[in-house]
Amino acid sequence: MSFVIKRLRELNISLPEKNLVAGNYVSYILRGDLLSISGQTCKENGRLVYAGKVGSDISVDDGVLAARICGLNVLSQVEDACGGDWDRIKGCIKLGVFINGADGFLEYPRVANGASDIIVDVLGERGIHTRSAVGASGLPGGSSVEVDAFFHIRN
Repeated sequence: MSFVIKRLRELNISLPEKNLVAGNYVSYILRGDLLSISGQTCKENGRLVYAGKVGSDISVDDGVLAARICGLNVLSQVEDACGGDWDRIKGCIKLGVFINGADGFLEYPRVANGASDIIVDVLGERGIHTRSAVGASGLPGGSSVEVDAFFHIRN
């Protein structure tokens, strides 16, 4: 049993079903040993869980939870791209975390930690990554957070 499967069980986490794309793009692309994951919002079972601006419509703590859901959706895409073989993951390279923040909101890194923490919790050392935490005036479907990612994959 792979380290990731053990970690998911220990953390009592079931990865969500893959979210479908909403336009003329794909969920992920694997080129050589680089896996690029398209932006994942905080949807569970096709339903947006946290909508609106962090810091006005939802709390910072809910923003962190939204980012965590986005991170789990990223991992769901990774699992699909690797055909369920978690041993192919060499590491996470970078997360891009986009936060729909209220005017004057400055706690972008705190919200982004929701995504970073779940990636590291599940992947261990292979989950350590670089990151951007960026404020946005709006995100697809009114989502409060969106996360995209790059991974190094064993061919």
